[in-house]
Amino acid sequence: MERYHGHGAAAVGTAKAILNLFRSAASPTSRARIFEFNVGCVATPADLATRFSIIRTTAVGTEDAGFTPVNLDPGGPASQSDFGVGFTGGEPTKTANSELYTFSLNQRATFRWVAAPDCELVLPATQNNGAALQSVSSGGTTQHEATILFLE
Repeated sequence: MERYHGHGAAAVGTAKAILNLFRSAASPTSRARIFEFNVGCVATPADLATRFSIIRTTAVGTEDAGFTPVNLDPGGPASQSDFGVGFTGGEPTKTANSELYTFSLNQRATFRWVAAPDCELVLPATQNNGAALQSVSSGGTTQHEATILFLE
């Protein structure tokens, strides 16, 4: 399996996606597996709390920007996935009751999650399906930055 990463930043709020990792290939030949992610705030430190979740998605949404996944092996193939970054024009379609991971974070802190072996968050091998890192609720609308690392 190849290892890739992607990153981006967006303002948080209620049900606001920062990053959406989705399968962009017409017929993906593998299932992507998220093995690490981190989130931090890039604004001036304050005491604001935000609740985040990784939730399954079935449609891409209208992204503010895209980010082409970077293979951690410079000699490896291009990814069958893509990233949407920030969604002011329309959020990705999120599947109800499909949160894969949920956590709360103070604006002054940084959060990092690393999967135990064979416990990665697995995405389906279906075009435009994936997982979004989103703010569920927040005490403000500050800019947060995130990085997702995945296998495929």
